[in-house]
Amino acid sequence: MDIDLTDKKSGKIWHRKPNASKDDGLMVKIKRSAASAFSVSSRTIYFMKACFDSGCDRFVAGDHQGHIYLFDLSKNRFQLITKTGQPCTAFAFNLQRKNEFLVALGDYSLQCFDAEKGELVAWMKGHESAIHSISVHSSGRYAVTTSAETTHLWDLDTFQQKHKLNIKEDVGLLQAFFLPNSDTIITCFRDDTIFAWDLESMSCTFQLPIPPGRSPQYRAFAASRDARYLVAGGKSRFIHLWSLDSRKLIRVIEMPAKVKSIRQLEFLPDSYQKGVDQILGVLSQDGIMRFINTDMCKLLFDIGATDAGIKSVTTGFGGRHVVAVTEDGNLQIYSVQALAADLNKPPPPLMKVVTGNTLSDTLSTESSMRRSKATASQSSSRRAASADRAGDSDDKENSEIGGLNKEKLFTILKGYGEYPSKYRMFIWRKILQLPENFSAYAALVDKGAHPAYSKLHEIYPIKSRKLLRILQRILSALAHWSPIFGETQYLPSFAFPFVKLFQNNHLVCFELIASILVNWGQHWFEYFPNPPINVLGMIENLLAHHDPQLLQHLVRKGVTSEIYAWPLLETVFSEVLTQDEWLMLWDNVLSNHPAFLLVATVAYNMCSRGPLMKCSELDDFKFFFHHRNAVNMKQVMKETYRLMEATPEDLHPHNKLEAFTALTKGNYPVFNKYPKFIVDYQVQERERIRQEELDYLRQKRVTLDVQKETIQKQQEEEQWYRQQQLLLEAEEKRRRMIQEEEAKLAEQRKRVLAMNREVKMKELTLLEAGRRKFLSFQKEQREVELKRLDDELQRKALQRDQETEVAIQEAEIKNMELQLQKKLFEQELYREFAAQSQVLRTEQDMHRKQTELEDRLRSRLEGAERDRELEARKRMEQNLASAAQHNIDMWAHKELDHKHRMSELDREAEGLKVAGLTAKNRALESEVYGLMNNLHLQKETETALGYDEIAAGRIQGEGSKDRRMRTAEEELLEGRHHTLDLVDVVEEAEQRPRAAGRDYTELLPPDSSLDASRVSFERNRRAFDDKEIALLNEVRLLRQRLATENRNKRPPPLVSGISD
Repeated sequence: MDIDLTDKKSGKIWHRKPNASKDDGLMVKIKRSAASAFSVSSRTIYFMKACFDSGCDRFVAGDHQGHIYLFDLSKNRFQLITKTGQPCTAFAFNLQRKNEFLVALGDYSLQCFDAEKGELVAWMKGHESAIHSISVHSSGRYAVTTSAETTHLWDLDTFQQKHKLNIKEDVGLLQAFFLPNSDTIITCFRDDTIFAWDLESMSCTFQLPIPPGRSPQYRAFAASRDARYLVAGGKSRFIHLWSLDSRKLIRVIEMPAKVKSIRQLEFLPDSYQKGVDQILGVLSQDGIMRFINTDMCKLLFDIGATDAGIKSVTTGFGGRHVVAVTEDGNLQIYSVQALAADLNKPPPPLMKVVTGNTLSDTLSTESSMRRSKATASQSSSRRAASADRAGDSDDKENSEIGGLNKEKLFTILKGYGEYPSKYRMFIWRKILQLPENFSAYAALVDKGAHPAYSKLHEIYPIKSRKLLRILQRILSALAHWSPIFGETQYLPSFAFPFVKLFQNNHLVCFELIASILVNWGQHWFEYFPNPPINVLGMIENLLAHHDPQLLQHLVRKGVTSEIYAWPLLETVFSEVLTQDEWLMLWDNVLSNHPAFLLVATVAYNMCSRGPLMKCSELDDFKFFFHHRNAVNMKQVMKETYRLMEATPEDLHPHNKLEAFTALTKGNYPVFNKYPKFIVDYQVQERERIRQEELDYLRQKRVTLDVQKETIQKQQEEEQWYRQQQLLLEAEEKRRRMIQEEEAKLAEQRKRVLAMNREVKMKELTLLEAGRRKFLSFQKEQREVELKRLDDELQRKALQRDQETEVAIQEAEIKNMELQLQKKLFEQELYREFAAQSQVLRTEQDMHRKQTELEDRLRSRLEGAERDRELEARKRMEQNLASAAQHNIDMWAHKELDHKHRMSELDREAEGLKVAGLTAKNRALESEVYGLMNNLHLQKETETALGYDEIAAGRIQGEGSKDRRMRTAEEELLEGRHHTLDLVDVVEEAEQRPRAAGRDYTELLPPDSSLDASRVSFERNRRAFDDKEIALLNEVRLLRQRLATENRNKRPPPLVSGISD
């Protein structure tokens, strides 16, 4: 049957219970896959490891993606516990808390999970490589983890590392594990050395010797449940079997030729062998696991196939199932019952007469070996060995007790006094005909712990917690079966030896105790809660018949049957006998009539007659029947058999006790042979007492809680008062500190105010000095500017005078040139025209008059122009002086107003400082600053208005100056035009005499020099006029440029006396 867990978190393992095949024993095959992103087909998710818990029906398995599943085969359920995200490399169950397990992950960490809740309990780190094995101590308190480089010992109570095994680098570590039910740690190394360490002292207790010859190259190890044998295998087909008791190699097992190397070794528990494991699973390199019998060296069965080989295997503690992880990533669950059908059959009969056979050491039992050493007769040891090697032919003939012949068993018992320890458990089961009602027992166990045994650890303390849990479970099942067993106080001591003997099979233990109580405990509960008076009376009658002297001594000392008989019965002789003696006793008790136990009690007293006769105190008798004594058990058994035969019929207990009756199959019989009303009353009383106790405990708990809360509240209140006191002290301290700081701050504030006052005074002084310096500097600047303007005016006037003089000089030079030309012309005229002297004189007079007229006109124009210039300069100087005076007056008024306002502000500030507080200082300063800013803005506004007025006046003056210049230019141009007109008039006058004197001139020859002189004079005159006009234009442009510069020139900005 194939089961796919893809996209499933929980569900049923199978919908129809599978029938395991007898050929391969495979029950179910579990796989898991996931859809691939690059292909249509899904990819397989590989399972890595698996591990069973102590219940034998649950196991966990993890895959390479970190998914951990819990499979419950009994409940047919599976669920996803968690997703770790890392591959699972090892598992381990059997911690103190049964629902917890350890898992080793691919990130070298060790984690503990709760299988029921799926919660992470602890996370442990310390390894530097992957952990490949985990071993847990039988107590569940410690765990050993092994990686390639080291081994760590962990304390599972605190989940802390306790020890670390340091090894050499050149010696690799293979495995480290606890021996079952032992405090010994076995470490195995790659150099084939095997060491044993003590858990408490961590000291090396012993080392197994390396076998001689070729190196075995060990790689796999396993230990039996009784911690007596260790098997090892490696890169060969040979398996070495070591005895840890003698620490010697006792056997070498050769596997078939197909086996080249061994990967894993696992012992398969066998319920018939009382913890002596003989079936060993060997996983070889071909992926097939072969199960062999290490005692007979016989191959029993195998699992797996070569096409899908097995990678690892885990087996349950009950040996019912085997889980294999295959190389293709699947889980395969095998049924051991189907694989080993022949192994589940009972062993062959123990009685067979074989003649001429020799003793086989390989099949002799340990009890036979002990008996052979203890007895001197060699023939008896041979008979014991022959009895142990009984043949199979009588198995079919004898069918009285499950295939065993009771008479032959009784013969063996009479001959050796006990059964072989190897087959004792099996014989007891068959003698008592235990029905093995699994469902009925499970129903009783499912009811949980009985209230009468909820505090068993207080009533009957046991060192082993495992035995305590088993004892509590079996006693609770007995109490649920019949209420009388919940009220029987001696039941724990009665059942404990059987629980210790059958601790690995709870069902057999329960049915064994129930059978003994039903048969050997007849009439025990008729006088409950008192001891069984009728049974003790039978014992006393037997003792009175067989040893009246001993009985008289006991009666004389006040010792009743409740002292010398009842302690032996209620403890089933477990307090007075050793384990071997006790087993011998019960071998005989279970094989005889129920009256045998009472007769054995009498026989024990009779065999102890010597010490009892010497006892005189009652406490000595009590001590004697509650502690071990030097009594030969074989002699007791012989005496018991003698009393069984020698007791008269009227006194014999078998007349009053019924024969053995086996438990019914399916359901257990009703056990009601007790005073029901008393038991019910005691049950009711116990329930009432339990309820009262619960109420008392509840009230006590409430009282304790109230008391605890009261104490806690008192402590909290005291703590609160202490905190308040501390807070008050801290507050007072900080208040004093604040006052000191405030005083320091006030003093510092005073110093700062004084410093600020000094700084302000210095600042005002500096501002006043700066203002005065600025005013003086401004005055100096204005004086310099006025001086510069005066120098400019003087320079301009001097330049104008110089230009005028230069023009006059040029004109004079021109005149001189004209005069020179004239003189030359006159000389020419005198030389050439002597006859015309009168005409020349006339022309000279006219030229002189014209020159004088021109000079007068020019001087008049120049004088008028000079007067106008002087007038304009005077007006401009007056305007400048007036503007300067107005500006000085404006500054004087502003300074006076400023002083008045500053004095008023100072008076107001002084008044506010005297009347106000320190808190109003800032407001006052802001107000003062605001006033100063307003004053500053007002000053700037007044200054801007003053300069605007000055600029408007200057523009107006420039306009008048431009008008004057235009008027002067117009007058000059008019004078020039008048002069030109006069010249024209003169020319016309000259032309008129020339025309009038035509008769005279015509007579004269033509004179070319006169024309040349006239042309030259006219050219010079026109050039002079052009230069004069250009000079006037330059003067006008220069004046316009000066006026523009003066108009655009602004005074420097006024700097306020008070800074923001």
